[in-house]
Amino acid sequence: MATATSPTLRFPSPSLSLSSRLPLSSAFSISLRPRRGACRPLVVLVSAGLDAKPTVLVAEKLGDAGLKLLKDFANVDCSYNLSTEELCTKISLCDALIVRSGTKVSREVFESSGGRLKVVGRAGVGIDNVDLAAATEHGCLVVNAPTANTVAAAEHGIALLAAMARNVAQADASVKAGKWQRNKYVGVSLVGKTLAVLGFGKVGSEVARRAKGLGMNVIAHDPYAPADRARAIGVELVGFDEAISSADFISLHMPLTAATSKMLNDETFAKMKKGVRIVNVARGGVIDEDALVRALDSGIVAQAALDVFTEEPPAKDSKLILHELVTATPHLGASTAEAQEGVAIEIAEAVVGALKGELAATAVNAPMVPSEVLSELKPFVDLAEKLGRLAVQLVAGGSGVKTVKVTYATARAPDDLDTRLLRAMITKGLIEPISSVFVNLVNADFTAKQRGLRITEERVILDGSPENPLEFIQVQIANVESRFASAISDSGEIKVEGRVKDGIPHLTKVGSFDVDVSLEGSIILCRQVDQPGMIGKVGSVLGEENVNVSFMSVGRIAPRKQAVMAIGVDEPPSKESLKKIGDIPAVEELVFLKL
Repeated sequence: MATATSPTLRFPSPSLSLSSRLPLSSAFSISLRPRRGACRPLVVLVSAGLDAKPTVLVAEKLGDAGLKLLKDFANVDCSYNLSTEELCTKISLCDALIVRSGTKVSREVFESSGGRLKVVGRAGVGIDNVDLAAATEHGCLVVNAPTANTVAAAEHGIALLAAMARNVAQADASVKAGKWQRNKYVGVSLVGKTLAVLGFGKVGSEVARRAKGLGMNVIAHDPYAPADRARAIGVELVGFDEAISSADFISLHMPLTAATSKMLNDETFAKMKKGVRIVNVARGGVIDEDALVRALDSGIVAQAALDVFTEEPPAKDSKLILHELVTATPHLGASTAEAQEGVAIEIAEAVVGALKGELAATAVNAPMVPSEVLSELKPFVDLAEKLGRLAVQLVAGGSGVKTVKVTYATARAPDDLDTRLLRAMITKGLIEPISSVFVNLVNADFTAKQRGLRITEERVILDGSPENPLEFIQVQIANVESRFASAISDSGEIKVEGRVKDGIPHLTKVGSFDVDVSLEGSIILCRQVDQPGMIGKVGSVLGEENVNVSFMSVGRIAPRKQAVMAIGVDEPPSKESLKKIGDIPAVEELVFLKL
């Protein structure tokens, strides 16, 4: 292979830069600036990339500290108690939406946004009021604030547990009514009792810690919780039936999903120990409320303490709310001054960071990629997208891209390389240049599936040091014709291959030809007869039009045979210049590719 890389071929840059270098709404940017809690898992979001300030719609009350953070970065519209129709009308003018639990962010909302809505922030933990499937389909990231109100919710759960056990609410109402009924409100002790925590996440585990401190025996059920984390605080993980059948108290801390909806019902109540007491500071829908009334009336459930309900606020004549054995609070789990301020700051930081194109630490509908992995993969992320863009632009018009194979060459073990982000970026590169679709980590797999694009991945394990995550990435598109015949490999697919050199993505193979050109700006590929003077002739044509050549490389089969010249340019040459290059006698074909 003969390679020519010479600084003497650089020509003066024009004063006007490429339009493709202006900020675009489709630009996938990564910022590695450390943020609060930088050790947490992170994901990437597409930056809005707009020169004007983005607009954030705050649809439910948010703490002042959070609003200040938002207003320092964006135009903030605080509009509360919006109807669905009003929300759908406003949302087309907004880049971000912040809600609590009272606003339903439905498919209709995402469709009404017209693609402008880039992030939905849920000020709290639960996200059952947000249609995640619709958000993903529309490329909208959903973030929540899972840490700021954890302690507040756990404390409220313990407060309800103790208040229920000692009949605090009922005794208080009795005294205020002028009565003194000490015998009626004899309670039960917590020490030595078994508490079953259903849902051993952040809040559930904090409740367990506090219950252990009260002398309770704590068991838990959560199919996704690691046993070692439970053991570390002295909690045994058990099956669901064992948990509900052996517990004296049950505390609910699971999200509301199709699997958990009405999880406590007539059938499950029948399996419980007679006289069980139930606390719910999670989601109202996890309990069949009519079944709970029946269980209270029959004595299966001795008492219930509820902070959440299927319908909020519940009906004034609700049998459950009015039941003498029920202690009820109006969804106060996160309602401490400290938690409210913390949630406001946490969600504001997440939304602002997402709109800036920074790393979203609390993404709900995107794969979680650890920050150290993301930092390591950053140059390969750029390479992946650019290889996708190059490959799809080599496809001749009318050829439908359906089958893509991606090969990763690495010296690392199969479990030591997370390729989800790389696959998403290749998908972005393949789809965005030929459609109006906005692709990011959130919706990449969905968008590919929707378009019938099948992407398979293969790993080539190399000998050597695993210090670098990848040696090269190769993208092949099968069953298509090419605008540049030399891009077709010996096996019949369009093939491009790239490596990262000194942190910069490089194109290193086109079809069967080895090249070496930095993937910056755009690229001209020429197939030519290998002969002296070709680099000078092509450089002169580009120089006459003041097109700056950033890099040039020639890959050939053998001396004086066919060769492929890859030329990196900072500006797009005119059609006339490309025609002049094509008219050089030794040039057999050429193609201009935008990056």
